Amino acid sequence: MASSELNPAVKAVLNKGVVIPAHPLALDVHRKLDERRQRALSRYYIASGAGGLAVGVHTTQFEIRKPEIGLFKPVLQLAAEEMTRADRARATPLVRIAGIVGQTAQAVGEAHILRDLGYHAGLLSLAAMKQAGEDGLITHCKQVADVIPIVGFYLQPAVGGVHLSYRFWRRFAEISNVVAVKIAPFNRYQTLDIVRAVAESGRTDIALYTGNDDNIVMDLLTPHRFMAQGKPVTRRIVGGLLGHWSVWTRKAVELLDECHKLVAAGGDVPVDMVQRSIEVTDTNAAFFDAANHYQGVIAGLHEVLRRQGLLAGTWCLNPHETLGPGQAAEIDRVYRDYPHLHDDNFVAEHLGQWLSG
Repeated sequence: MASSELNPAVKAVLNKGVVIPAHPLALDVHRKLDERRQRALSRYYIASGAGGLAVGVHTTQFEIRKPEIGLFKPVLQLAAEEMTRADRARATPLVRIAGIVGQTAQAVGEAHILRDLGYHAGLLSLAAMKQAGEDGLITHCKQVADVIPIVGFYLQPAVGGVHLSYRFWRRFAEISNVVAVKIAPFNRYQTLDIVRAVAESGRTDIALYTGNDDNIVMDLLTPHRFMAQGKPVTRRIVGGLLGHWSVWTRKAVELLDECHKLVAAGGDVPVDMVQRSIEVTDTNAAFFDAANHYQGVIAGLHEVLRRQGLLAGTWCLNPHETLGPGQAAEIDRVYRDYPHLHDDNFVAEHLGQWLSG
């Protein structure tokens, strides 16, 4: 196995389908890294039953890469230390994913950092490559994949993503070191482009993960059936790599387990799960501040974690990133209307333990 290939034990976890929270950034009132709470967040996700962590991604705030801030490596290192500690007591390894951004030189450089820190794969954002063209994008992806296994990322254009065609994804699936795709266009047509491209590629070893925080439950329950070389092929989205799952994570783990059991049993999707889908999407609208075009997408997640005591405040590196108008009231509403979706009691029981040491 080449050094850049994914460990088989990690690949088995990824392909099974797990909860992978997009890790937030814990700051103090001076907008400096709060290491104690940063570690506590990682411990919370691991104790909740998450199968891995995604660090240095949109939810962690891309500004951590700025030289004057200099938090990219320190934040990745903290999460890696917590996952290493947890792995000592686990039968299966946690999947270690970190974000990779920028044009090719930066992306390849970040890939080397990830590999040196023991991360298994890079979640490759193409937002900085809007002018590259399809051939340029594929070349870029191949160069990063030469360093570390990559997770494709279809980021919704509303938060900086670039439109990626079916043809792009069909070519992307031919890159041997692609191990998964995070499907996050918040768009059913574009979601189908990805799943169909992977299905028609014949690759059965690319894990499909929902990043569609607006359609989590139905993504996980829906069989995607296409014709490939004259034969029906069914692919499923097996897990989630989600900002939404950075809060109420214990319940997210229970939800994914429930979805897996329903898929394994076959048959119709129960009506109560269809209703749950709507409830989860409604909570996401509050957390991500959909009413204000995602103005408070990160601050909203921080607010939930603040209410639980995991964060001290909602501060972001960019002082203009705050809760949107009416967003706090919307979070109040979904807390009130869907008490079965939050994990406040679980957090309260273990918070002191996670914050210590």
